[in-house]
Amino acid sequence: MNAFQSSSPSQAALVLFSGGQDSATCLAWALAKYSRVETIGFDYGQRHAVEMSARLSVREEMKRVLPQYAERLGDDHVVDLTGYGRIAESSLTSEVAIEMDARGLPATFVPGRNLIFLTTAAALSDRRGLGVLVTGVCETDYSGYPDCRQATIDAMSHALTLGLDRPVPIETPLMYLTKAQTWELANEIGGEPLVDAIIEASHTCYAGDREHRHDWGYGCGTCAACELREAGYRVWKEG
Repeated sequence: MNAFQSSSPSQAALVLFSGGQDSATCLAWALAKYSRVETIGFDYGQRHAVEMSARLSVREEMKRVLPQYAERLGDDHVVDLTGYGRIAESSLTSEVAIEMDARGLPATFVPGRNLIFLTTAAALSDRRGLGVLVTGVCETDYSGYPDCRQATIDAMSHALTLGLDRPVPIETPLMYLTKAQTWELANEIGGEPLVDAIIEASHTCYAGDREHRHDWGYGCGTCAACELREAGYRVWKEG
């Protein structure tokens, strides 16, 4: 499946950027599509600070492995949402066991996280003149998170458009891709150098493990995020 189609650069975009595999792929996708790209990250009290440092490493790697787009990569913004993180407690922000709740949602679900992120990003984009938001949410491998569904994103785009009195399109390049197809998308955009950069620099592991290096990247190898990333990598490589 060829999920990537480059186009003449136009507009400017703001990428919601965590430093994980998905947002790293979305950043590369946006750099190939838009004339100017900025990134926004959120400190919402994550247990593992490695996620925030990974963001900077991935940004630097993007400039190295995609030099044709390096000048398009603009400022990075980090927003303090630690107060929100304390309200929306989950296993990502506190010592809560990773298990299913009464609704069938994993304890890694942070209530309303993408809604808060998109609202904050839209406010920044309004002031920065960035016409498009880009996020790596996905229905195919989304762990059951309701705020990753296309219906949620469409509703948010509509609400933000009304609230800001201007169009707020939200691009979701990974929405219907499997993890294997996400690896393939990165390969289509930047070849082996980009794939290697995502393996080495991005961070996905829920346990914050940067000690154990696998062929698909760093991580504990046993949490749901690592298992999903590894399985996708295996399917892609074997395909």
